[in-house]
Amino acid sequence: MPCVADWLNNPFSIVQGIFAQNVPNSDWEKKVTEYFKEKLKENNATNWVPSLNDVPVHYLKPNSLVKFRCMVQDMFDPEFYMGVYETVDPNTNARVLHFGKYRDVAECGPQQEIDLNSSQTVTLERQTFYCVPVPGESAWSVVFLNPQLYAYISASQARVSPSTSYTPSRHKRSYEEDEDMDLHPSKQKEQHMGNSPYCGGDIHGCVEPKRLETEASAGHHLISPNCSPPLDLNFPLPGEKGPACLVKVYESWDSFKVNDVLEVYGILSVDPVLSIVNNEERDSSALDPMDCMDTAEEQRVHSPPASLVPRIHVILAQKLQHINPLLPACLNEEESKTCEYLNLTSLFVSNFMAELSPVRAELLGFLTHALLGDSLAAEYLILHLISTVYARRDVLPLGKFTVNLSGCPRNSIFTEHLYRIIQQLVPASYRLQMTIENMNHSRFIPHKDYTANRLVSGVLQLASNTSLVVDETQLEQGQLDATGVHNVTALGNLITWQKVDYDFNYHQMEFPCNINVLITSEGRSLLPSDCQVHLQPQIIPPNMEEYMNSLLTAVLPSVLNKFRIYLSLLRLLDYSISDEVTKAVEEDFVEMRKNDPESVTADDLHRTLLVARFLSLSAGQTTLSRERWLRAKQLEALRKARLQQQKCVNGNEL
Repeated sequence: MPCVADWLNNPFSIVQGIFAQNVPNSDWEKKVTEYFKEKLKENNATNWVPSLNDVPVHYLKPNSLVKFRCMVQDMFDPEFYMGVYETVDPNTNARVLHFGKYRDVAECGPQQEIDLNSSQTVTLERQTFYCVPVPGESAWSVVFLNPQLYAYISASQARVSPSTSYTPSRHKRSYEEDEDMDLHPSKQKEQHMGNSPYCGGDIHGCVEPKRLETEASAGHHLISPNCSPPLDLNFPLPGEKGPACLVKVYESWDSFKVNDVLEVYGILSVDPVLSIVNNEERDSSALDPMDCMDTAEEQRVHSPPASLVPRIHVILAQKLQHINPLLPACLNEEESKTCEYLNLTSLFVSNFMAELSPVRAELLGFLTHALLGDSLAAEYLILHLISTVYARRDVLPLGKFTVNLSGCPRNSIFTEHLYRIIQQLVPASYRLQMTIENMNHSRFIPHKDYTANRLVSGVLQLASNTSLVVDETQLEQGQLDATGVHNVTALGNLITWQKVDYDFNYHQMEFPCNINVLITSEGRSLLPSDCQVHLQPQIIPPNMEEYMNSLLTAVLPSVLNKFRIYLSLLRLLDYSISDEVTKAVEEDFVEMRKNDPESVTADDLHRTLLVARFLSLSAGQTTLSRERWLRAKQLEALRKARLQQQKCVNGNEL
């Protein structure tokens, strides 16, 4: 019976055994998938699998089983490979069948040659995804991905103050140490995290720990002999760190698309031969262009050095419904049918819903303090954070709720720290500083590079449910050039239609998205929004930075985790309006129009229904009640009165 070390550290031995027992029956591939699927269902088995998200590549054993949580940034053309091939010994004519699945390089013994003309050869097809870590993934989300990592950080908080630098240990390990590492991959993590500055103090105040190896290997990226000029890993957001991977998918790849977030389990391939082969291909193609149809740039992008861009040959892949590690992976009914822990999931949801009311009250108080005592703005911020596009009617996205928080102080301290608080609440976020410099020089829209045959990423290539905070308080006087105008237009289209038009040179292609956009501004935003809330500070702290910093340090980690679960869970709940309530709302709207025909419009009805929807969900109610409808009307009346008051003070400017 195979032990953990077999299927985890040497999965090829398992595949070889199943292959040998079932050849020439083609069912061997299905049996391999079923074997690993069953193994990963065992208690805490998924935690045994090392993750590329938090373990540097050079600490992982080649050809071992790994996992990777990532976003599909690009899809390359399908490639052919030898699924089954035969080798022959020239001396004895002995023939051996081999499998080519999950391999980059065909296996062949020293006395064997591959018989390319063998009738046993089976040519198959696989798809290659270029995958990157989830853009803007929060530090707390990465930490909670791995329980052992969290346990290590929690234990280390009681130690002396952490180091502020990371220097990977490069000393050679003994064979016994290597064997111990193979059996206990978590020890690899503990070793390389010994001097790691994950947190200064509480875990919820973590600095960005994403893929620490990148900081140590940044120079390696620049001086690699296989890359000249330096290899661009094509991360959508500036300053992102972590491993990019070529993910080889063998089945059901049509069910995945660009920008999907996946969790893949597969065999790690970092064979140095790949780099040698790629160099030889480039050299030979320079001598004889007919040998290779790919350009040198395309070869460089599609076949980068495995030490920089490792390969993962996928055995199991799952499209993630959400990326909050504090929640069960499967929450909706369709996916839960395939989940072994359906009962545990239901229990988790019901238990949390039972204590929803105090969690909402605490979150409202927390955000009220963050918004300088403005409880109305805090209410709308909660509604914004649980909003999501739940359907599309023709081109109209239903459920988007972009909020323009106007009246923000014109200094970066308030908006910067407000973003940091949001960053600690949501799994993925990005703060876009709307300066003339950024607008004119940043690449917002992904575009197709036909020379390299790849999709070049842009800032707006984000995973679903990412929180995008647009800081308009940074905007100063200046001139937008053509790029700046193009970028502002793209932002407006994202907000209005929840889509980004990727540039394919000869045409544009629409990519639907589901991005929560919060705009902070002094006056009314230049960008469109679904709802403008004018901030009315009730307190003016003498030291804004000290005040905002104290909010996060004051909240308990357990409470902060409840906030995180609350915001993610409520976005996944179903919602409906009964016929009876629908009729009552229609009658109420007709009365509102009679009383004030000039100021009450269809847009007001749509917005109030949205507010009522998210207000109901924020209280854990999946249907609209008369009480929630009246409360939504009350909130809208307060918001409009505040805007009207501000208009009277500042003239026409809101």
